[in-house]
Amino acid sequence: MDEIKYAMCTDKSIRLLWKNQYTSNVESGSTGTEIKHWVELFFSVKVIAMNSHRLSGKSRRMGPIMGYTMPYKHMIITLQPGYSIPPLSKKIT
Repeated sequence: MDEIKYAMCTDKSIRLLWKNQYTSNVESGSTGTEIKHWVELFFSVKVIAMNSHRLSGKSRRMGPIMGYTMPYKHMIITLQPGYSIPPLSKKIT
């Protein structure tokens, strides 16, 4: 379960919860099939589709030295109807 870093909580990710889609950041080296296997095994759900894209690291300056943050991968996981991931499916008020 080390591949999945954390779930995203943005305006778009909250709108996607109505479509039974969950967003999360994952390790940049992990593949879609690995993530699908971990999600199905850990949360006991059925995954229909997975969409992913890589995001490059942002530039950061520390005094005269220019550096970059680590690149990461963003996944959108679509579950079959009737399934949900419990920690993320609570109603937000």
